[in-house]
Amino acid sequence: MKKIVPLVLCLSFLFSLPSCKRKKLTEVVEVPLPSAEEKITIGQPDDVVADEGQFELTKLPYAYNELEPSIDILTMEVHYSKHYLTYTNNLNKLVAADATLTDLSIEDILKKSDANNPDLRNNAGGYYNHGFFWEGMKPKGGGEPKDTLATIIARDFGSFENFKLQFSDAAEKQFGSGWAWLVADKTGKLSVAGTPNQDNPLMPKQIVSGTPLLNLDVWEHAYYLDYQYKRKRYIDNFFKVINWKKVTERYEEALAKKY
Repeated sequence: MKKIVPLVLCLSFLFSLPSCKRKKLTEVVEVPLPSAEEKITIGQPDDVVADEGQFELTKLPYAYNELEPSIDILTMEVHYSKHYLTYTNNLNKLVAADATLTDLSIEDILKKSDANNPDLRNNAGGYYNHGFFWEGMKPKGGGEPKDTLATIIARDFGSFENFKLQFSDAAEKQFGSGWAWLVADKTGKLSVAGTPNQDNPLMPKQIVSGTPLLNLDVWEHAYYLDYQYKRKRYIDNFFKVINWKKVTERYEEALAKKY
């Protein structure tokens, strides 16, 4: 028993040390966070230039921030200077490698595109669809069309509100990535349709074919930075920036080709 006493005394002494001494065994060293967040630099639309080739970028007819709050500045910058630029550069490479496409307009290339050449179909569609999309919007746009187009919309949809519901429905229900379109057929009659991926009404074997008048990009890169999963809000706000003057011009040009 006597041999055990020194051990007990030693243990008692160890646990009787001041708490501050023991704390040093478990002390945590904090690592400071970065002092400042990384800054995001927004460029200018005119600074974006495609690689040399058959097709040039459609110039953005407004600054990146001029469609706010419907479409935020960062979404516009990324959409135009990254996604659209990539489609343009890829298309130019494909055209340069295929002599049968030399000097063809983008519309003629689209009319010849088929599922056997998905690279050409997707990049030609991406180039055309985006350029068309930029020009169909403007700052302080929206409202309702006037004159001829207003009459035709009322004739073919019953009212502007009916058209808006059908167009919004096509955009909202387009599964995955794609586009919503307002299209005029050869007789001038209007209809609404959705297309997947980068397809459009000029391509063969579409559910609705004809002359495009208006389109809305429902790929996630077109709205997700600002709206996340709320595609319906994005669609509703698109109607506040539609360039109805441009849409009317397109309709009148389509009618003129008939005669």
